[in-house]
Amino acid sequence: MGDGGLLIGIVGKPNSGKTTFFNAATASEAKVADYPFTTIEPNVGMAFATQLCVCKEFGVKDNPRNSLCIDGIRHIPVKIIDVAGLVPDAWRGRGLGNKFLDDLRQANVLLHIVDASGSFDADGRPLGKPGMWDPLKDIKFLEEEIARWFFQILKRDWEKWARRIEVEKLDTAEILAERLSGLGIKSLHIRRVIEDLDLNPEKPRSWSDEDLFSFAKRLREISKPIVIVANKIDIPIAEENYERMREAGIDAVPASALAELALIKYTEKGIIKYVRGSDHFEILKPNALSDRERKLFAKIEELLDKWKGTGVQKAINKAVFEVGQMIAVYPVEDPSKLSDKKGNVLPDVFLVKRGTTVKEFAALIHTDLAKTFLYAIDVRTKKKLSEDYVLKDRDVIKIVAAGARG
Repeated sequence: MGDGGLLIGIVGKPNSGKTTFFNAATASEAKVADYPFTTIEPNVGMAFATQLCVCKEFGVKDNPRNSLCIDGIRHIPVKIIDVAGLVPDAWRGRGLGNKFLDDLRQANVLLHIVDASGSFDADGRPLGKPGMWDPLKDIKFLEEEIARWFFQILKRDWEKWARRIEVEKLDTAEILAERLSGLGIKSLHIRRVIEDLDLNPEKPRSWSDEDLFSFAKRLREISKPIVIVANKIDIPIAEENYERMREAGIDAVPASALAELALIKYTEKGIIKYVRGSDHFEILKPNALSDRERKLFAKIEELLDKWKGTGVQKAINKAVFEVGQMIAVYPVEDPSKLSDKKGNVLPDVFLVKRGTTVKEFAALIHTDLAKTFLYAIDVRTKKKLSEDYVLKDRDVIKIVAAGARG
Protein backbone atom coordinates (compact mmCIF):
# COMPACT_ATOMS: atom_id res chain seq x y z
CA MET A 1 0.00 0.00 0.00
CA GLY A 2 1.39 3.44 -0.70
CA ASP A 3 -0.20 5.04 -3.72
CA GLY A 4 -3.65 5.32 -2.16
CA GLY A 5 -5.08 3.80 -5.30
CA LEU A 6 -4.37 6.88 -7.43
CA LEU A 7 -3.40 6.08 -11.01
CA ILE A 8 -2.32 8.87 -13.34
CA GLY A 9 -2.85 8.28 -17.07
CA ILE A 10 -0.57 10.11 -19.51
CA VAL A 11 -2.54 10.87 -22.66
CA GLY A 12 -2.05 12.79 -25.88
CA LYS A 13 -1.67 12.40 -29.62
CA PRO A 14 1.48 10.78 -31.06
CA ASN A 15 4.60 13.02 -31.04
CA SER A 16 3.34 15.31 -28.28
CA GLY A 17 6.24 14.26 -26.05
CA LYS A 18 4.14 11.84 -24.04
CA THR A 19 6.78 9.11 -23.79
CA THR A 20 9.51 11.64 -22.98
CA PHE A 21 7.29 12.93 -20.17
CA PHE A 22 6.69 9.36 -18.94
CA ASN A 23 10.44 8.62 -19.01
CA ALA A 24 11.25 11.88 -17.20
CA ALA A 25 8.57 11.22 -14.57
CA THR A 26 9.62 7.62 -13.94
CA ALA A 27 13.43 7.83 -14.21
CA SER A 28 14.35 6.49 -10.80
CA GLU A 29 16.44 8.50 -8.36
CA ALA A 30 16.85 5.42 -6.20
CA LYS A 31 15.18 2.11 -5.73
CA VAL A 32 12.56 2.34 -2.98
CA ALA A 33 12.78 -0.66 -0.68
CA ASP A 34 9.66 -2.83 -0.22
CA TYR A 35 7.80 -0.85 -2.83
CA PRO A 36 4.23 -2.14 -3.06
CA PHE A 37 3.98 -2.59 -6.85
CA THR A 38 4.75 -6.25 -7.23
CA THR A 39 4.41 -6.27 -11.01
CA ILE A 40 4.86 -3.27 -13.21
CA GLU A 41 3.59 -3.79 -16.74
CA PRO A 42 5.78 -2.28 -19.48
CA ASN A 43 3.74 0.90 -19.80
CA VAL A 44 3.15 1.38 -16.08
CA GLY A 45 5.82 3.08 -14.03
CA MET A 46 6.44 4.86 -10.79
CA ALA A 47 6.57 8.63 -10.57
CA PHE A 48 6.81 10.74 -7.43
CA ALA A 49 4.56 13.36 -5.90
CA THR A 50 6.68 15.77 -3.88
CA GLN A 51 6.02 17.95 -0.86
CA LEU A 52 7.89 19.45 2.06
CA CYS A 53 8.68 16.60 4.44
CA VAL A 54 7.67 16.95 8.10
CA CYS A 55 11.20 15.97 9.23
CA LYS A 56 12.47 19.58 9.30
CA GLU A 57 9.47 20.78 11.32
CA PHE A 58 10.18 18.12 13.97
CA GLY A 59 13.96 18.59 13.71
CA VAL A 60 14.66 14.89 13.07
CA LYS A 61 16.72 12.92 10.58
CA ASP A 62 14.28 10.52 8.91
CA ASN A 63 14.92 7.18 7.24
CA PRO A 64 11.96 6.53 4.94
CA ARG A 65 10.99 3.04 3.74
CA ASN A 66 8.13 3.49 1.28
CA SER A 67 9.29 6.85 -0.10
CA LEU A 68 12.39 9.04 -0.35
CA CYS A 69 13.45 12.23 1.43
CA ILE A 70 15.88 14.37 -0.56
CA ASP A 71 17.01 17.67 0.96
CA GLY A 72 13.87 17.83 3.11
CA ILE A 73 11.52 17.12 0.19
CA ARG A 74 9.49 13.90 0.54
CA HIS A 75 9.14 11.96 -2.74
CA ILE A 76 6.00 9.83 -2.54
CA PRO A 77 5.57 7.11 -5.18
CA VAL A 78 2.52 7.21 -7.46
CA LYS A 79 1.56 4.88 -10.26
CA ILE A 80 1.61 6.37 -13.73
CA ILE A 81 0.53 4.77 -17.01
CA ASP A 82 1.66 5.76 -20.49
CA VAL A 83 -1.43 5.33 -22.65
CA ALA A 84 -1.21 4.59 -26.39
CA GLY A 85 -1.23 7.75 -28.57
CA LEU A 86 -4.72 9.02 -29.33
CA VAL A 87 -5.82 9.83 -32.88
CA PRO A 88 -9.18 11.20 -34.08
CA ASP A 89 -12.00 8.63 -34.03
CA ALA A 90 -10.19 6.42 -31.51
CA TRP A 91 -13.60 5.80 -29.93
CA ARG A 92 -14.60 4.06 -33.18
CA GLY A 93 -11.49 1.87 -32.84
CA ARG A 94 -9.27 3.86 -35.24
CA GLY A 95 -5.50 3.62 -34.68
CA LEU A 96 -4.82 2.07 -31.30
CA GLY A 97 -8.17 3.45 -30.17
CA ASN A 98 -9.39 0.40 -28.31
CA LYS A 99 -6.02 -0.13 -26.64
CA PHE A 100 -5.94 3.56 -25.66
CA LEU A 101 -9.38 3.45 -24.10
CA ASP A 102 -8.75 0.15 -22.34
CA ASP A 103 -5.53 1.46 -20.80
CA LEU A 104 -7.42 4.50 -19.64
CA ARG A 105 -10.13 2.64 -17.73
CA GLN A 106 -8.55 2.63 -14.29
CA ALA A 107 -6.84 6.04 -14.40
CA ASN A 108 -8.23 8.54 -11.87
CA VAL A 109 -6.53 11.66 -13.25
CA LEU A 110 -5.29 12.28 -16.78
CA LEU A 111 -2.22 14.31 -17.71
CA HIS A 112 -2.81 15.51 -21.27
CA ILE A 113 0.58 16.19 -22.85
CA VAL A 114 0.00 18.80 -25.56
CA ASP A 115 2.67 19.78 -28.09
CA ALA A 116 2.44 23.52 -27.43
CA SER A 117 4.78 24.21 -30.35
CA GLY A 118 2.15 23.03 -32.88
CA SER A 119 4.63 21.02 -34.99
CA PHE A 120 2.41 17.99 -35.73
CA ASP A 121 -1.08 17.45 -37.17
CA ALA A 122 -4.02 15.68 -35.49
CA ASP A 123 -2.52 12.26 -36.27
CA GLY A 124 0.93 13.27 -35.01
CA ARG A 125 2.46 13.65 -38.48
CA PRO A 126 5.23 16.29 -38.82
CA LEU A 127 4.21 19.55 -40.48
CA GLY A 128 7.62 20.92 -41.38
CA LYS A 129 8.01 23.60 -38.74
CA PRO A 130 6.56 24.72 -35.40
CA GLY A 131 3.43 26.87 -35.37
CA MET A 132 1.61 25.12 -38.22
CA TRP A 133 -0.93 23.45 -35.92
CA ASP A 134 -3.17 24.93 -33.23
CA PRO A 135 -2.60 23.00 -29.95
CA LEU A 136 -5.95 24.27 -28.61
CA LYS A 137 -7.58 21.91 -31.13
CA ASP A 138 -5.78 18.98 -29.46
CA ILE A 139 -7.26 19.90 -26.07
CA LYS A 140 -10.82 20.07 -27.39
CA PHE A 141 -10.43 16.93 -29.48
CA LEU A 142 -9.16 14.73 -26.63
CA GLU A 143 -12.00 15.73 -24.31
CA GLU A 144 -14.53 15.11 -27.07
CA GLU A 145 -12.99 11.73 -27.92
CA ILE A 146 -13.22 10.40 -24.35
CA ALA A 147 -16.74 11.78 -23.91
CA ARG A 148 -17.81 9.96 -27.13
CA TRP A 149 -16.33 6.75 -25.76
CA PHE A 150 -18.29 7.14 -22.49
CA PHE A 151 -21.41 7.97 -24.53
CA GLN A 152 -20.99 4.87 -26.68
CA ILE A 153 -20.76 2.64 -23.60
CA LEU A 154 -23.83 4.29 -22.05
CA LYS A 155 -25.82 4.09 -25.27
CA ARG A 156 -25.28 0.37 -25.64
CA ASP A 157 -28.53 -1.34 -24.47
CA TRP A 158 -29.70 2.00 -23.01
CA GLU A 159 -33.36 1.34 -23.85
CA LYS A 160 -33.27 -2.05 -22.15
CA TRP A 161 -31.65 -0.72 -18.97
CA ALA A 162 -33.77 2.42 -18.82
CA ARG A 163 -36.96 0.37 -19.14
CA ARG A 164 -35.81 -2.02 -16.41
CA ILE A 165 -35.00 0.89 -14.05
CA GLU A 166 -38.47 2.40 -14.60
CA VAL A 167 -40.44 -0.85 -14.42
CA GLU A 168 -38.64 -2.29 -11.40
CA LYS A 169 -38.20 1.13 -9.74
CA LEU A 170 -34.44 0.60 -9.41
CA ASP A 171 -31.82 3.14 -8.34
CA THR A 172 -30.49 4.68 -11.59
CA ALA A 173 -27.15 5.67 -10.03
CA GLU A 174 -26.54 2.17 -8.62
CA ILE A 175 -27.43 0.44 -11.90
CA LEU A 176 -25.27 2.79 -14.01
CA ALA A 177 -22.37 2.52 -11.54
CA GLU A 178 -22.54 -1.25 -11.94
CA ARG A 179 -22.48 -0.92 -15.72
CA LEU A 180 -19.61 1.59 -15.65
CA SER A 181 -17.57 0.08 -12.82
CA GLY A 182 -14.93 -0.97 -15.38
CA LEU A 183 -14.25 2.74 -15.92
CA GLY A 184 -13.62 3.33 -12.23
CA ILE A 185 -16.92 5.25 -11.95
CA LYS A 186 -18.82 5.21 -8.68
CA SER A 187 -22.49 5.88 -7.89
CA LEU A 188 -21.59 9.13 -6.13
CA HIS A 189 -20.11 10.43 -9.43
CA ILE A 190 -23.36 9.54 -11.20
CA ARG A 191 -25.61 11.12 -8.57
CA ARG A 192 -23.61 14.32 -8.83
CA VAL A 193 -23.96 14.46 -12.63
CA ILE A 194 -27.71 13.71 -12.55
CA GLU A 195 -28.09 16.58 -10.08
CA ASP A 196 -25.79 18.93 -12.03
CA LEU A 197 -27.71 18.38 -15.25
CA ASP A 198 -31.12 18.31 -13.59
CA LEU A 199 -32.04 14.94 -15.16
CA ASN A 200 -34.90 12.81 -13.86
CA PRO A 201 -33.34 9.68 -12.31
CA GLU A 202 -36.71 7.94 -12.13
CA LYS A 203 -37.38 8.31 -15.86
CA PRO A 204 -34.10 7.56 -17.70
CA ARG A 205 -36.14 6.78 -20.87
CA SER A 206 -36.99 10.48 -21.03
CA TRP A 207 -33.28 11.37 -21.44
CA SER A 208 -32.55 12.41 -25.03
CA ASP A 209 -29.31 11.53 -26.88
CA GLU A 210 -28.23 15.09 -26.21
CA ASP A 211 -28.88 14.58 -22.46
CA LEU A 212 -26.94 11.35 -22.58
CA PHE A 213 -23.96 12.98 -24.33
CA SER A 214 -23.94 15.86 -21.79
CA PHE A 215 -24.13 13.21 -19.08
CA ALA A 216 -21.15 11.33 -20.59
CA LYS A 217 -19.14 14.55 -20.89
CA ARG A 218 -19.79 15.66 -17.31
CA LEU A 219 -19.13 12.15 -16.01
CA ARG A 220 -15.69 12.21 -17.62
CA GLU A 221 -14.94 15.62 -16.06
CA ILE A 222 -15.78 14.32 -12.58
CA SER A 223 -14.38 10.79 -12.77
CA LYS A 224 -11.30 11.42 -14.93
CA PRO A 225 -10.31 15.09 -14.58
CA ILE A 226 -7.60 16.32 -16.95
CA VAL A 227 -4.47 18.37 -16.23
CA ILE A 228 -3.21 20.06 -19.40
CA VAL A 229 0.58 20.09 -19.86
CA ALA A 230 1.82 22.64 -22.42
CA ASN A 231 4.91 20.65 -23.40
CA LYS A 232 7.92 21.81 -25.50
CA ILE A 233 7.67 25.25 -23.87
CA ASP A 234 11.35 25.76 -24.80
CA ILE A 235 10.35 26.17 -28.49
CA PRO A 236 9.69 29.94 -29.01
CA ILE A 237 6.18 29.73 -30.53
CA ALA A 238 5.04 27.42 -27.70
CA GLU A 239 5.04 30.32 -25.27
CA GLU A 240 2.64 32.24 -27.52
CA ASN A 241 0.32 29.21 -27.66
CA TYR A 242 0.53 28.80 -23.89
CA GLU A 243 -0.62 32.43 -23.48
CA ARG A 244 -3.52 31.69 -25.85
CA MET A 245 -4.46 28.72 -23.66
CA ARG A 246 -4.52 30.99 -20.62
CA GLU A 247 -6.67 33.53 -22.45
CA ALA A 248 -9.08 30.71 -23.33
CA GLY A 249 -9.38 29.92 -19.61
CA ILE A 250 -7.25 26.76 -19.84
CA ASP A 251 -5.12 26.31 -16.73
CA ALA A 252 -2.14 24.56 -18.39
CA VAL A 253 1.22 23.73 -16.83
CA PRO A 254 4.09 24.97 -19.04
CA ALA A 255 6.71 22.21 -19.31
CA SER A 256 9.74 20.78 -21.06
CA ALA A 257 9.85 17.03 -20.52
CA LEU A 258 13.07 16.88 -22.55
CA ALA A 259 14.86 19.29 -20.19
CA GLU A 260 13.69 17.29 -17.13
CA LEU A 261 14.89 14.03 -18.69
CA ALA A 262 18.33 15.55 -19.43
CA LEU A 263 18.63 16.85 -15.85
CA ILE A 264 17.72 13.47 -14.36
CA LYS A 265 20.02 11.48 -16.67
CA TYR A 266 23.04 13.73 -15.93
CA THR A 267 22.25 13.58 -12.19
CA GLU A 268 22.26 9.77 -12.37
CA LYS A 269 25.71 9.97 -14.03
CA GLY A 270 26.92 12.17 -11.16
CA ILE A 271 27.80 15.06 -13.52
CA ILE A 272 25.23 17.47 -12.10
CA LYS A 273 23.18 17.72 -8.92
CA TYR A 274 19.45 18.28 -9.40
CA VAL A 275 16.41 17.53 -7.26
CA ARG A 276 13.10 16.88 -9.03
CA GLY A 277 10.92 19.95 -9.31
CA SER A 278 13.75 22.33 -8.42
CA ASP A 279 14.38 25.55 -10.35
CA HIS A 280 18.16 25.16 -10.30
CA PHE A 281 20.94 22.60 -10.68
CA GLU A 282 24.64 22.48 -9.95
CA ILE A 283 27.34 21.23 -12.34
CA LEU A 284 29.62 18.97 -10.28
CA LYS A 285 31.99 17.86 -13.07
CA PRO A 286 32.30 20.69 -15.62
CA ASN A 287 35.18 18.93 -17.38
CA ALA A 288 32.94 15.96 -18.17
CA LEU A 289 30.76 18.17 -20.42
CA SER A 290 31.38 18.79 -24.12
CA ASP A 291 30.80 22.25 -25.62
CA ARG A 292 27.45 21.09 -26.98
CA GLU A 293 26.41 19.86 -23.52
CA ARG A 294 27.52 23.12 -21.91
CA LYS A 295 25.30 25.03 -24.34
CA LEU A 296 22.44 22.65 -23.61
CA PHE A 297 22.72 23.28 -19.86
CA ALA A 298 22.95 27.04 -20.39
CA LYS A 299 19.61 26.81 -22.26
CA ILE A 300 18.12 24.63 -19.53
CA GLU A 301 19.28 27.16 -16.91
CA GLU A 302 17.40 29.93 -18.78
CA LEU A 303 14.32 27.72 -18.97
CA LEU A 304 14.37 26.94 -15.22
CA ASP A 305 14.88 30.58 -14.42
CA LYS A 306 11.96 31.70 -16.59
CA TRP A 307 9.42 29.01 -15.67
CA LYS A 308 10.67 28.19 -12.15
CA GLY A 309 11.28 24.54 -13.09
CA THR A 310 10.74 22.19 -16.03
CA GLY A 311 7.04 21.79 -15.17
CA VAL A 312 7.13 17.97 -15.06
CA GLN A 313 7.02 17.78 -11.26
CA LYS A 314 4.51 20.65 -11.07
CA ALA A 315 2.18 18.72 -13.40
CA ILE A 316 2.42 15.52 -11.32
CA ASN A 317 1.87 17.40 -8.05
CA LYS A 318 -1.11 19.22 -9.53
CA ALA A 319 -2.58 15.88 -10.69
CA VAL A 320 -2.08 14.31 -7.24
CA PHE A 321 -2.78 17.03 -4.67
CA GLU A 322 -4.98 19.55 -6.48
CA VAL A 323 -7.01 17.67 -9.09
CA GLY A 324 -6.74 14.17 -7.58
CA GLN A 325 -7.46 15.67 -4.12
CA MET A 326 -4.97 13.47 -2.31
CA ILE A 327 -3.28 14.30 1.00
CA ALA A 328 -0.14 12.87 2.59
CA VAL A 329 -0.36 11.21 6.02
CA TYR A 330 2.57 9.96 8.14
CA PRO A 331 1.71 7.11 10.56
CA VAL A 332 4.16 6.31 13.40
CA GLU A 333 4.27 3.68 16.18
CA ASP A 334 6.20 5.72 18.75
CA PRO A 335 4.98 9.36 18.94
CA SER A 336 7.95 10.54 21.04
CA LYS A 337 10.56 9.16 18.64
CA LEU A 338 8.36 9.48 15.50
CA SER A 339 9.41 5.95 14.63
CA ASP A 340 8.09 2.49 13.77
CA LYS A 341 8.72 -0.66 15.88
CA LYS A 342 12.19 -1.03 14.35
CA GLY A 343 13.20 2.52 15.19
CA ASN A 344 12.93 3.90 11.65
CA VAL A 345 12.09 7.63 11.93
CA LEU A 346 9.07 8.82 9.86
CA PRO A 347 9.32 5.60 7.85
CA ASP A 348 6.13 5.82 5.81
CA VAL A 349 3.89 8.33 4.15
CA PHE A 350 0.62 7.43 2.46
CA LEU A 351 -1.44 9.28 -0.09
CA VAL A 352 -5.14 9.13 0.70
CA LYS A 353 -8.19 10.89 -0.67
CA ARG A 354 -9.13 14.18 0.98
CA GLY A 355 -12.03 13.45 3.36
CA THR A 356 -10.62 10.10 4.58
CA THR A 357 -11.30 9.44 8.28
CA VAL A 358 -8.63 8.11 10.58
CA LYS A 359 -10.44 4.75 10.91
CA GLU A 360 -10.68 4.41 7.11
CA PHE A 361 -6.96 5.17 7.00
CA ALA A 362 -6.31 2.41 9.56
CA ALA A 363 -8.15 -0.02 7.26
CA LEU A 364 -5.96 1.05 4.33
CA ILE A 365 -2.82 0.25 6.30
CA HIS A 366 -4.11 -3.09 7.58
CA THR A 367 -7.64 -4.50 7.75
CA ASP A 368 -7.04 -5.81 11.31
CA LEU A 369 -6.14 -2.30 12.47
CA ALA A 370 -9.62 -1.06 11.58
CA LYS A 371 -11.30 -4.00 13.33
CA THR A 372 -9.45 -3.35 16.60
CA PHE A 373 -9.22 0.44 16.24
CA LEU A 374 -9.65 2.36 19.52
CA TYR A 375 -8.48 5.88 18.72
CA ALA A 376 -5.56 7.77 17.16
CA ILE A 377 -3.16 10.38 18.51
CA ASP A 378 -2.25 13.59 16.72
CA VAL A 379 1.52 13.62 17.27
CA ARG A 380 1.72 17.44 17.04
CA THR A 381 -1.00 18.27 19.57
CA LYS A 382 -0.93 14.98 21.55
CA LYS A 383 -4.74 15.01 21.29
CA LYS A 384 -6.81 11.85 21.02
CA LEU A 385 -8.66 11.53 17.73
CA SER A 386 -11.92 9.62 17.43
CA GLU A 387 -12.57 7.27 14.51
CA ASP A 388 -14.47 9.89 12.51
CA TYR A 389 -11.67 12.48 12.63
CA VAL A 390 -11.06 13.65 9.04
CA LEU A 391 -7.36 13.58 8.19
CA LYS A 392 -5.51 16.70 7.04
CA ASP A 393 -2.54 16.99 4.70
CA ARG A 394 0.79 16.27 6.46
CA ASP A 395 -0.89 14.85 9.58
CA VAL A 396 1.47 12.73 11.71
CA ILE A 397 -0.54 10.19 13.68
CA LYS A 398 -0.30 7.13 15.86
CA ILE A 399 -3.12 4.58 15.58
CA VAL A 400 -4.01 2.85 18.85
CA ALA A 401 -5.70 -0.53 18.48
CA ALA A 402 -6.77 -3.18 20.97
CA GLY A 403 -4.26 -6.02 21.56
CA ALA A 404 -3.69 -7.82 18.25
CA ARG A 405 -6.55 -10.25 17.95
CA GLY A 406 -6.19 -12.94 15.29
